[in-house]
Amino acid sequence: MSDRPRLWMRHESRNSERRAPLVPEDAARLVAEGVGITVEEAPQRSFPLADYVAAGCRTAPAGSWTEAPRDHYVLGLKELPDAPNHLVHRHIYFGHAYKGQTGARELLGRFTSGGGALLDLEYLTDDDGRRVAAFGYWAGYVGAALAVLHHRGLLRAPLHPLDRSALDGRLAAGEPPADERALVIGALGRSGRGACDALEKAGITPTRWDVAETRALDRRALLDHDVLVNTVLTTRPVPPFLTSEDLDAPGRRLSLIADVTCDVTSECNVLPVYDEITDWEHPVRRLREGDRPADLIAIDNLPSLLPVESSRAFSAELYPQLLRLNDADTAWERALLAFGTTATTVLKGSTHAR
Repeated sequence: MSDRPRLWMRHESRNSERRAPLVPEDAARLVAEGVGITVEEAPQRSFPLADYVAAGCRTAPAGSWTEAPRDHYVLGLKELPDAPNHLVHRHIYFGHAYKGQTGARELLGRFTSGGGALLDLEYLTDDDGRRVAAFGYWAGYVGAALAVLHHRGLLRAPLHPLDRSALDGRLAAGEPPADERALVIGALGRSGRGACDALEKAGITPTRWDVAETRALDRRALLDHDVLVNTVLTTRPVPPFLTSEDLDAPGRRLSLIADVTCDVTSECNVLPVYDEITDWEHPVRRLREGDRPADLIAIDNLPSLLPVESSRAFSAELYPQLLRLNDADTAWERALLAFGTTATTVLKGSTHAR
């Protein structure tokens, strides 16, 4: 067995991010196996710092990861602050930098200039290419739930974190409108299953599309639904599922798009009908006015609205992988290879490397 890794779980700089990639119970399991863990203070995190202390973790002030020893892996979820310019550690988080997204070149340059590396959680995969730890189910569940609530006139901004029982109570309240139609694209994946479960909870039997249906997409059938929930994550450009021209099509029934994937600044975006995500303060954006309005929900941290449930599920999948961080021939080596290949390609001028 190789030496156990040392982890430094950072504070999330985004105020609306309440999740944790590692929950106290799983941190305790890692500590018992000899993994050293430091946890930064984070007032908005849904898991008290005292619970990590009880699990055997050290603590540190928010943002102090920049001073962590070089052999520590910095663990997080969402984007890094803009400084420092040179990143010297190996960072584990969702970098959103491998598909030509805005800021990808700058971020990857920070890693290469500092000698660090991005171990992107989106590219932490098993031998079959399947992600080993994902928030997908809960992203789909929350995205579809918000879509239903908005379509029924029940969504109120700003949004606040809930537990599942409270969210389910809102979905099940009252009688659903007659002939309410919802389509889930990517229905067989993690996010798609979550979206379908939320729609069923709301009394809707969704139309389920996956690879076969998108290969020969029936655009008229798509537009004949009230709600579209997109959960497809692609790593290569494909023909779009919906275009601006579709939103202007006569007879369009579709009035709400919930884009769980939020690949808005990537050339892999399958819904090129918007150019900016929405957020907790303003969860819905109007895309078309008039007699046939069309709205958008595109929040890129949906699972944080159910922070406890989603964090526990993700942490349960991630912690066995964290035990193997220093082992040879693991998912981490594939993630490191993906970083090296992509950084080289992007920094040479290509915007899309995978």
